Amino acid sequence: MTTLPLDGIRVIDFTQVMLGPSCTQVLADYGAEVIKVEKERIGDLSRWSLGSDPDGLNNPVFCSLNRNKKSLALDLKQPEARDTVLTLLETADVVVNNFRPGVMERMGFGFEDLKKINKRLIYAVGTGFGLTGPYQHKGGQDVLAQAVSGVMRRKSDSSHPTSIYATPLADYSAGMHLVQGILLALLQRDKTGEGQQVAVSLYNSMLAMQMQEGTTHLMRQRDLNWGAFPLTGVFETTDGAIVMVGAFKQNPLQDICNALEIEDLSQLSQYKDFDSQMARRPELQAIFRENFAKNTTAHWLERLEGVDILCAPVRSLPEALRDEQTIINKMILEAGETAAGPIRLIGSPIDMSAAQVKVRIAPPQLGQHNDEILGSLGRLQGDAA
Repeated sequence: MTTLPLDGIRVIDFTQVMLGPSCTQVLADYGAEVIKVEKERIGDLSRWSLGSDPDGLNNPVFCSLNRNKKSLALDLKQPEARDTVLTLLETADVVVNNFRPGVMERMGFGFEDLKKINKRLIYAVGTGFGLTGPYQHKGGQDVLAQAVSGVMRRKSDSSHPTSIYATPLADYSAGMHLVQGILLALLQRDKTGEGQQVAVSLYNSMLAMQMQEGTTHLMRQRDLNWGAFPLTGVFETTDGAIVMVGAFKQNPLQDICNALEIEDLSQLSQYKDFDSQMARRPELQAIFRENFAKNTTAHWLERLEGVDILCAPVRSLPEALRDEQTIINKMILEAGETAAGPIRLIGSPIDMSAAQVKVRIAPPQLGQHNDEILGSLGRLQGDAA
């Protein structure tokens, strides 16, 4: 039997929606026993994200974030349910939540409360904006974090309207930062014997994602926008679109012109260097658009790759999921069948030769593991004595 990196680590998971569950799924994928504590009859809100799923049991949004976990459904307003959780926490390694600051404390599960019963516990928190400060009680959500962090204002073309990025990059990046924090805390615990609090926020993750741009502003008061460089852009072809990145070469404009079979614009004084190309970006982009529109995506990929210019087709997600590279990279996982059809999930982006990710536990139904977990409480209490 393969030993996974986090075998023997128990995680009590209060998280829901995406930030927290994306974190705890990584822990579960790599061997941790993740016990997902859910509200009776309702469960994780992501069970109900798609209105077309009437029972919430096999909602794709929930399934995408909750494989390899056990579901424990409780009414935490009841003293016996609270006692159950406290018993689990006495011997747990990690507890994770993504509530607003103060919620866990009101339930008696704050960091100061829990370290009294388990000094080795890693207390991991994901919030919208931080544990302190003027926004600490503001509702945290991916789109809001995009807006207040400056991400939403950043555009490769200033003529484009300000809009929401369609993929929840704040939730995912904060979830991955929370994974990093938990693993670092576990390593430090090996040295000190004690746990600690680990906190991340959507806001901080969005600022960190802009580390190059933010540092350039702080040090030079200049805007850095990789997508707005003069030889970079998305261009329509006769059957789709192509993205081109004209960079990392001595004279990329010359090579682009060669691929497009037009005159070498780099020999003209108005386009002689990067600064002049930036000043005339709209003119250059118009020339590129006119020429790319004359042939197919496949044609231009071959031409650009022939002169070593970075390029790729602009595809839909369904096209990407069908790609041979996706299959070779093992990015599609099968997790069984349901009445609504097969459960097919996006796999782990981490490829470890000695720790391959598999679906050991399908995304659980609400309270599916109550009997198993509650039946183990006597043993746990004996271990803790």
